[in-house]
Amino acid sequence: MDKQEIIKKTETFVKETLSKDSTGHDWWHVHRVRNLAKRIALHEGADIFIVELAALLHDIGDYKFFQGDEEAGAVKVREWLSSLEISPLLTDKIVEITSQISFMHTLPDKGKRKGKKNFSASTISKELMAVTDADRLDAMGAIGIARAFTYGGFFNRQIYNPNIKPSKSITKEEYKTTEAPSINHFYEKLLKLKDMMYTPLGRKMAKRRHRFLNLFLKQFFKEWKGKM
Repeated sequence: MDKQEIIKKTETFVKETLSKDSTGHDWWHVHRVRNLAKRIALHEGADIFIVELAALLHDIGDYKFFQGDEEAGAVKVREWLSSLEISPLLTDKIVEITSQISFMHTLPDKGKRKGKKNFSASTISKELMAVTDADRLDAMGAIGIARAFTYGGFFNRQIYNPNIKPSKSITKEEYKTTEAPSINHFYEKLLKLKDMMYTPLGRKMAKRRHRFLNLFLKQFFKEWKGKM
């Protein structure tokens, strides 16, 4: 099976798997991440085939779709790649990317003060950097705002509640189980992403999207207080 056929089959598989998603992790999210990842990969000289395949599969193994079971997702990705008769070495590279890009992995476990250090750009692959930056970019800017409220609405969360403060140092467990208002998510994750980019292009794009997040919040709180 040639590379183009593998990509086409995987694209169809992902579309079918995520066809009913209403959380903001749907096919169009994957489509945007794939395009961003390929763009970044070109700048970084990364392997486009690995980047595209990993970007397509990056949410197939998301713990949110397996009742918080992080291992089950990796198994599903491996099963799909195995069905394509992809080499074990390539499979390991893809699973490494899809298993490590989640923001959740940067958070501390319960009882610990500090989270895992964000992977150093000198110790991880260019392919992982490209897909990770692309996924984080899609959580920022106008698209990120839309996705944040889509996700919150799906899980019946309030838009904002001034009596529920954002966590200053949210743990991995809290992040997985939180029922806090959607606005809190901006402070617990979205506004942190700008400083977590690996690549020059990712950082450049993140600055613009970060600026838009802050403009939105400024307007939101003015309207909330009835000043505008």
